[in-house]
Amino acid sequence: MSPMQKTTRNALRNARTGQELAQASAAVIARRFEIMGEAMADPLRADHAELGRMGTEKVEAMAASAGAACAGALDLAERAGRLAAREGVEAADCLTRLARADTPFAFAAAQTDWAMGAWSRAMSDGWTFCGAALKAQGRALAPVHAAATANARRLKR
Repeated sequence: MSPMQKTTRNALRNARTGQELAQASAAVIARRFEIMGEAMADPLRADHAELGRMGTEKVEAMAASAGAACAGALDLAERAGRLAAREGVEAADCLTRLARADTPFAFAAAQTDWAMGAWSRAMSDGWTFCGAALKAQGRALAPVHAAATANARRLKR
C-alpha cells in the first residue's frame, strides 16, 4: 500500500472515529443531565454509581489519551530528526559534487540531481509523515472514543 493510500485510510478512520465520538458524547451528556436532574429531584434514589463515574472515567480516558499523544509526538519528532539528518547528508553530498564539477554541465547536472531527489523525497516523506501523524492522532483519540462509546451503549434507554 502506498503512503498516499495509508494516509487516506488513516484520515478516513479518524474522521469516522471522531463522528462516532461526537454522537456518543452527545448521547452520554444528554442522559447524564437527566441523571443529574433526577438526583436533584430525589437524592436518595439517585444513581450514585453513575454520578461517581462521571469524573473518574474522564480523567482515566484523558490520561491515556495524553500518554498516547506524547508517544506520538515523540515518534514524529524522531522521524523529523531522521529526515533532517538525511537531508543534511544529501545537501553535503551535493555540495561536494558541485565543488568537484569541472564543467558547467557537470555543475548543472549535480544541482538538478539534488533538486529532483529532494523534491521526490519531500513528496514521499510528506505523505509518510502525514500518515504517521494520523496514526498518532488515532491512538490519542482511541481511549476517549472507547470510554464515550461504552458509556453510550451502557446508558442507552
